Amino acid sequence: MSGVGGGYPSDLTDEQWALVEPLLPPARVGPKGGRREKHPRRRIVDAIFYVVRTGCSWRQLPKDFAPWPTVYWYFTWWHDDGTVERIHDALRGKVREADGRDAEPSAGLIDSQSVRTADTVPVSTRGFDAGKKVKGRKRFIVTDTLGLLLAVHVVAASIQDRDGAKRPLLWTRLDHPSVRKVWADQGFAGRLVDWTARILGRDLEIVRKDPGQRGFQVQPKRWAVERTFSWLTAHRRLARDYETSPARSETMIRWAMIGIMVRRLTRGQLATRPGPRP
Repeated sequence: MSGVGGGYPSDLTDEQWALVEPLLPPARVGPKGGRREKHPRRRIVDAIFYVVRTGCSWRQLPKDFAPWPTVYWYFTWWHDDGTVERIHDALRGKVREADGRDAEPSAGLIDSQSVRTADTVPVSTRGFDAGKKVKGRKRFIVTDTLGLLLAVHVVAASIQDRDGAKRPLLWTRLDHPSVRKVWADQGFAGRLVDWTARILGRDLEIVRKDPGQRGFQVQPKRWAVERTFSWLTAHRRLARDYETSPARSETMIRWAMIGIMVRRLTRGQLATRPGPRP
């Protein structure tokens, strides 16, 4: 446990906090920077992870954290100034290097996931996925072959895969030019393959199911991105979309991945599941 605050399972340990703290922006102090920060940054970050992991609303944060308006203010500040993306990208490079890989990947995987939304989500940002029979939003993610996030884009669930994939593929091309090939499932087949080659100069390869397949089977090349979605939906805040803005939904996903990566960097051994309690 962290040794500060309430000691919740979602709190960062000392070793994990040492990875995150140097990546946060300087405190806003001084004659033009506002008053000195009243609450420790560590408890702010722990509060954000508590919301992401437990799925509670901001107003229901336990009282031993900073007041919820303060925590939410930091959440929006670090969203708006790009801090969350910088922390996420720096940790992804560390995880890849710890796994013996180059910091930048050479291949990626893309997939989508439709999730239901809360009633507070604006109607203009949600839709109906006729294929999955889900009314809500659709998440597009591009990952490396380890399942680490390279790009994320949240849209209305009514957007088809071939259309919604263009923006995350473009972001991957711009932010990770070393990625030359991306694997996808059959939902991305068709004109998107030609668009990716013609506009982005990259190879989008479709991994097709075995014609004789019955029931669920792990797909070669694509299992890593499917596993990433399972990682994300283990966070209760991401089991449904509660954010009023799709961009804030993307930030919630990045916070979840930050938590996953700091645990992976400080674990020091393969993950194990606890046995049944007596």
